[in-house]
Amino acid sequence: MKPSITIRLAVTICTALFMSCSGQKTVYLSDFMTDSGQQDAMGAIRMAIEECRKVKASELVLPEGTLRIMPDKAFEKYQFISNNDENLKRIAFDLEDMEDFTIKGQDTKLLFTGFISPFSLERCKNVRIENLSIDFTRTFHSEGMIEAAGQDYLDVRFPEEYRCNIINGCLYFTDENHITYNFSNLLEFDSQKKEPAYLAQDYWLSKSTVPAEMIDGNLIRIFKKNLKGNVGNTMVFGAAARYNPGFFVSDCSGITLDKVNIWHCGGMGVIAQRSRDIELNNVYIVPSPGSGRMISITADATHFVNCAGYIRMIDCKFCNQKDDATNIHGLYMIVDEIIAPNKLLLEWRNSGQYGIDFLKPGMTVEIVDNNTVVTYCHATVKNVERLNRTASVVTFEQPLPEGIRKEMAIAADEEYPEVLIKGCHMSGNRARGLLLGSRAEMIIEDCYFHIPGAAILLEGDCNFWFEQSGVRDVKIRRNIFENGNYGYSAWGAACISVGSRIPDLSGSECYHRNILIEDNIFRVFDPRILNLFSVDNVTFRNNTIEMTNAYPYQGKETRNFVYDNCRNIVIE
Repeated sequence: MKPSITIRLAVTICTALFMSCSGQKTVYLSDFMTDSGQQDAMGAIRMAIEECRKVKASELVLPEGTLRIMPDKAFEKYQFISNNDENLKRIAFDLEDMEDFTIKGQDTKLLFTGFISPFSLERCKNVRIENLSIDFTRTFHSEGMIEAAGQDYLDVRFPEEYRCNIINGCLYFTDENHITYNFSNLLEFDSQKKEPAYLAQDYWLSKSTVPAEMIDGNLIRIFKKNLKGNVGNTMVFGAAARYNPGFFVSDCSGITLDKVNIWHCGGMGVIAQRSRDIELNNVYIVPSPGSGRMISITADATHFVNCAGYIRMIDCKFCNQKDDATNIHGLYMIVDEIIAPNKLLLEWRNSGQYGIDFLKPGMTVEIVDNNTVVTYCHATVKNVERLNRTASVVTFEQPLPEGIRKEMAIAADEEYPEVLIKGCHMSGNRARGLLLGSRAEMIIEDCYFHIPGAAILLEGDCNFWFEQSGVRDVKIRRNIFENGNYGYSAWGAACISVGSRIPDLSGSECYHRNILIEDNIFRVFDPRILNLFSVDNVTFRNNTIEMTNAYPYQGKETRNFVYDNCRNIVIE
């Protein structure tokens, strides 16, 4: 017998109530779109996110096609983002405090205009973002083709999208809305190979511009002492600041990006700080298809600071970004003053770390001799008083041992992230591939590297970048390293390079430990396979080295393996 209409209605209502209470409601962005949304979807995005919060929705579904997004109606907040630049930011998808939530694209293209950050996730839990692409109508960098080269000058022609102005004899770029896009460095790229030009180096600019004169429309002559470039190659004018990363993740857990393309953004692609359990599946950071651009994004593809749990990057592709494929590390603050036996004034010395609060009551920290980079002692934090964005007063549970002095470094010494980087492709970018600094197990397997500097770099220091590292368990296996180290020599001393800035080598311990390198293929024109410094226990076995003539080798080092201040090195 069929249930009565009353019973069926009651079941429907109960089901709806259950779905609502359990956060199973789906919100569709298209329900908030109007005709004006075709020009700017930001208003609809705000309303949809507010609705998701109101009904505790489990997912927000984006429509197919292209969504144009302007900064005028965006969320706004001042943000300190590690290794990016602080400022008052406009944000499209501000997902603060969201839990058990998915943003589901349908091959959706998010097309941004101006200085706006696509995604910000703060204090989120179990958030998933999938099946969408990010691009900008005007890139934060500029690029043009070299048409002529002379003594201390280059003639560069820019596409129409890079509007050029000469003001007081210097070059400036704007967009159609007269917004200025400042630049601070120049780097030559090979237009045919679509990678940094052979042995190309950065030209850094102290005033964020160069002397210039207009020759013909968008053909500009730029002047700089010792400036060189090859006709037909592309000169990239790198963005002066990293204001708008693609995804900012802070104090979160359980964050997944799946089938996400970041074709451009004004900072790092994915930057996570003080977060745990982060997974990137099929995340592609590559130049926008069909755009003709040389560069994808303006900084690192990914970056992880003081994270825990796990970091997984599987089947990702990081190409032509303006810096490394990833950097995983902790942070060092520096002792500036000893206030009491259990109280220290700490300072940030790297401006890219200003405003980042990572010390908290109950945390175990290591106090490190900045000269030897050896741990001097451990302590437990009792209280942290933040004075401003550069300084904090930290009180410890017990008096610190004698010998603590100014310039020593302090870093968290608790849970470190387990790292799996598998099946990823990295090529065509500036500088290095993977910078690895976690003390938990790190596995890099089945990846492809074609990098102008070191494909894998392990470092860390207390005196320059102030980034905590000191690996303890690294496995590098079944990867292909193809013709690396073709760029600027400062970007790496070998395919796999392990080195840290250690002023005093009298320390009793090596900074890095326990590295296994096996079953890899090294297809190289440069003979340098390993360059190791201050590392204990390295095993290199069952690897294949194939020499090529892909580039002319101009170095003096002919050894495959170079190591200094190391212990227990096994080469099989």
